Amino acid sequence: MNDKKPLALQFIRGVGPKRAEALASAGLLTASDMLRYFPRSYIDRNTVVTLAELAQSLRRDTLFSNDSSKLSAEFSVKNEITVVARIKKIRENSFGGGKRSMLIISLSDESGGSADMVFFQMVNYFRVAFKEGMLVVVSGLPEFEEKYRKVLFHHPEVLRIDEEDEELYKEGKIIPKYKITQAMKNVHLSMRQIRSIVEEVIEQEIPKIKETLPSSLLKKLALPAMSEAVRLLHFPDSTDAVERARFRMKFEELFFFEIMLALRKRGVKVLERGVIIDPKSTKARLLLDNLPFELTSAQKRVIREIASDFQSGKPMNRLLQGDVGSGKTLVALFGMLMAIDSGYQTLLMAPTEILAEQHYHTLKNFLDGSGIEIVQLIGGQKAKMRREIKEKIVTGQANIIIGTHALFSGNSTDVSRTVDYHKVGLIVVDEQHRFGVMQRAKLREMGIQSHSTDKTSTMPISPHILVMSATPIPRTLSMTVYGDLDISVIDQMPIGRKSIKTQVVFESKLDETMEFIRSEIRRGRQAYIVYPLVEKSEKVELKSAVEHYEYLQREVFSEFKLGLLHGQMFWYEKDDAMKAFKNKEFHILVATTVVEVGIDVPNATVMLIENAERFGLSQLHQLRGRVGRGGEQSYCFLATKDHFRFLLGKKEQDLSERKASIIRLKTMEETTDGFKIAEVDMKLRGPGDVMGTRQSGLPDFEFTDLVRDFEVIEIAKQEAFALIDADPHLRKPEHEETRIEFLRQYAGEKGFFDVA
Repeated sequence: MNDKKPLALQFIRGVGPKRAEALASAGLLTASDMLRYFPRSYIDRNTVVTLAELAQSLRRDTLFSNDSSKLSAEFSVKNEITVVARIKKIRENSFGGGKRSMLIISLSDESGGSADMVFFQMVNYFRVAFKEGMLVVVSGLPEFEEKYRKVLFHHPEVLRIDEEDEELYKEGKIIPKYKITQAMKNVHLSMRQIRSIVEEVIEQEIPKIKETLPSSLLKKLALPAMSEAVRLLHFPDSTDAVERARFRMKFEELFFFEIMLALRKRGVKVLERGVIIDPKSTKARLLLDNLPFELTSAQKRVIREIASDFQSGKPMNRLLQGDVGSGKTLVALFGMLMAIDSGYQTLLMAPTEILAEQHYHTLKNFLDGSGIEIVQLIGGQKAKMRREIKEKIVTGQANIIIGTHALFSGNSTDVSRTVDYHKVGLIVVDEQHRFGVMQRAKLREMGIQSHSTDKTSTMPISPHILVMSATPIPRTLSMTVYGDLDISVIDQMPIGRKSIKTQVVFESKLDETMEFIRSEIRRGRQAYIVYPLVEKSEKVELKSAVEHYEYLQREVFSEFKLGLLHGQMFWYEKDDAMKAFKNKEFHILVATTVVEVGIDVPNATVMLIENAERFGLSQLHQLRGRVGRGGEQSYCFLATKDHFRFLLGKKEQDLSERKASIIRLKTMEETTDGFKIAEVDMKLRGPGDVMGTRQSGLPDFEFTDLVRDFEVIEIAKQEAFALIDADPHLRKPEHEETRIEFLRQYAGEKGFFDVA
């Protein structure tokens, strides 16, 4: 280790007090920090998109093209486009009665293409900062204005290329592009000057860099050393060199994250003994023989995987993925019956009372006459009923306990609210993405406590855990967020289940859609009509359920009976509404997104989603899954405003959001495959928004793109798990720096390296 005090940036040539202050606002305080301030991208004459290519691509609307052109490989809703062009003309227009200004900067490049940058804010700054004839780097989300046949960038990031860098660009050299904050611009720090500061510190800082990966791994994967990777990122001599360095950095950040997951998984497996469950279950066999249909091969495969876990002597931690209606609950029930036959209690946790109620009735129907005791534990129960249920649970009389968050209220300080379980063998968590990691851990801990009277082992006895998700998760996310879980996928729908026909409809055509709904109801079917709001809002121009419920009942479907369901109703009111709809007391259920997780109504064959452009892809997919539950052909209509026919709208609207809305609606029309939908959703929103980064524990990776970097993720997981299998404590001398770096990154994690 080097004991010298870190060199402050202020004393580096070309910095000084004012620039040091600007750099400090970006977290850059020392020479070492500067070395870690990596370029965000690179300006490469051979790969940069020309304005002519950009215009052609936007006209064709090739947003998710599969061809191999350099444009489509980079262009997505969230990934900005970078062009290098010269400022041709600057003009200023007034609007709003002369009170506001709009700056339009016209660009051109050697391809003969052109584009306009449009600024409504900081007009005075841009008017002074840029001059005609300047060569600039423009990064943003471009639009194509059909009326003027022109490419537009609204408020892009613009960086001037210095004369020295312009020569390098003309020579075909690769120029690193650093993020330049407004504070840096205010003290005249350009890309060239940032690069000069890095040049000043690199030689003295490179020798201080410790290699964190084992030498055997560097050799096996042909990875550059960390010091070499850092140098190549700042001063690349080729595109290949940049890719090699970036691969190393991606692998590094993924590798340490996967080590954490490997240790977490190994710690559970080693420090706790799993309940031994015999898969040869008479109750499971009886259920199988009495089913009126045959299980799909995917369901059979997952049941075998669960049965194998039950016999291993180690706690199962398995994620079961499958689309709405793929038969996950039935698979979980087979696991429950195996556990019950082996003398254990089972739990099923759902996020809402409605879904818990559905599971209760579904399992009751499957197990009618079996003698298996099923109870519910939910928040709204009266004290007497709750006491009776808790008595059945603690004595072991209750075989299956179905509930909501009330299942783990045992950690409450209110003794009357505590729950004591009896030898829990299996915990099933449905719609697991609605529960935090800590909530799942609480329930697991209560399951361990239920075995506290078992003195046959010095190790804690842990129940098996099966978490289910009807929200398909892209494979790259599964390997990171759920890397400590084994993953099973039901990728088949039940035999006879028909694909839901989906169509985008515009408001001007809604009368035709209403007539179609009317025809389906006359055929004896039922329908959902979903709105984004409960009540009308003055701030947001969206349709509301309450307002339209009254209008639809009075003006549109007066000959039918309509029901209403929304989130502001009491849980028992929601329950009554869903039960009435299932019992065919309503022809149409007018609802908000609360219906996203609801009971099965096989007779419902039509869903109309109003203001569909305002819903996320995952939510649209979940909503659509409410129909198509029976054998009849089902339909989903996505209603949106007429102006969403066109890619572009008015001047100051959020055009990128409009693009994303169109892609969401198109995707829903084109596929019912939940995993394909999940991939597009992650491209649009990013992995953090899809999973909820804080809840999932997923770090903010600097280099890794969880949409595209599947290959690196797979390699990192394989190598990290292999390393922990070979050296669980990372005690071998060649792993010392790896151990130090891991503890530096994950110092907040408790219990690592305590495994046997």
